[in-house]
Amino acid sequence: MKNPVKYFLAIAVVAMASQVAVAYNYDVNGDGAVTSVDVTTIYNYLLNNDMTFYATSDVNGDGAITATDITIIYDYLLNGAPVLEQLVGGDISMLTKYEEAGAIYKDKNGNTINNILSFFGEQGWNAMRVRLFVNPENASETAKKEGVVQDLAYVKTLGKRIKDAGYALVLDLHYSDTWADPGAQGVPAAWPKNDVEALKDSVYNYTKRVMQEMIAAGARPDFIQLGNEITGGMLWPTGQVYPTGGAPAGGSWENFSAYQQRASQAVREVSPTTKIILHVEMHNINQPGAFFSNCESYGVDYDVMGLSYYSAYHGTFANLNAVLNNMEAASSKPIMIMECGYGYAWALPGTNYNLTATYPYSNEGQCSFTINMIAALKQHSRVKGLFWWWPEANEYGIDWQNSVTGSWWNGSLFDNRDGKAQNALYEMKQFLN
Repeated sequence: MKNPVKYFLAIAVVAMASQVAVAYNYDVNGDGAVTSVDVTTIYNYLLNNDMTFYATSDVNGDGAITATDITIIYDYLLNGAPVLEQLVGGDISMLTKYEEAGAIYKDKNGNTINNILSFFGEQGWNAMRVRLFVNPENASETAKKEGVVQDLAYVKTLGKRIKDAGYALVLDLHYSDTWADPGAQGVPAAWPKNDVEALKDSVYNYTKRVMQEMIAAGARPDFIQLGNEITGGMLWPTGQVYPTGGAPAGGSWENFSAYQQRASQAVREVSPTTKIILHVEMHNINQPGAFFSNCESYGVDYDVMGLSYYSAYHGTFANLNAVLNNMEAASSKPIMIMECGYGYAWALPGTNYNLTATYPYSNEGQCSFTINMIAALKQHSRVKGLFWWWPEANEYGIDWQNSVTGSWWNGSLFDNRDGKAQNALYEMKQFLN
């Protein structure tokens, strides 16, 4: 009998060479039907170089074995990595801390959830994001109580759990010992603060080491953010920029783009299949598009445009639509919403835009916001990812003297008061076509 995988590959090669639209022969074992056996055959050949049939053919973890699973494997054969058309999930960087503290998670009906990672997958989520700080021990006590705790050892362990559970992993590098965001992009204490050439080497060496250790730990990132909300650059002051062009004294686009290039170089060398995300936010409607236009001009190497959207800080869906239009005009690359959130009982801290007339701070209001946000995003075919910020926040069942954070995150997808999942959590999967 001819080798079925070689037969499959031959069909694919012929189709590519001819560039003719044909129906690929996915009936690998030649039994006259495309079934889970065909998917499993190819999947296990890729993983193990054998033809053993295992029950592992639901490649994308959606609970069904369909042609989509075959397509993912086919993309792997052609491109060296699974191509996930769309990602939906959350930044669950604090999950380990909540679990260690004894948080009690429940579904919306009040049933205890024993495996929260499995529960997210049951609701259609397929990706998770985790942040990483260079040395969070150097952060202030206030920052630590806000969630600055993720060092490399922490992230390797959580990242492996995420990968083992079948999710795509997004690694969010804060090139800092503490929060890196539009208001602060501090250089790690152990790095030279103002020596541009030395900082280039620091960025390269650190990024390469992180990638190597993550892979060795069984937690290869599928996507990686080279900085967090870097609309104003990174590694200030030398890497500070104005998103619309130019830079304050001491910074420059030349420095910033050089830092990015050394970071991307490290990623490409260690893990060519890992996709690179540049992540910005949208306080000004014109800034994200201008930022990516400048990145294109300076030849920055990246794969995905990432964006934070919180209506409390960034305004209505009309604002979001305008920003997305500007980003789409700036670059042909896909877009992902790396952070979003909305209050379920109280306003988010520092709220500037009050949309409670339409979306009250309630379980129902948060859910309605989520449904309509997804509808707005679906007007843009190049938006390929949606991640909720800190969905796992849940102090229910934890002694207040041992609280995980100093205050509750009001945009969680679990109610801190009773541990129940919010309705919006169940709606996130609607982002997937």
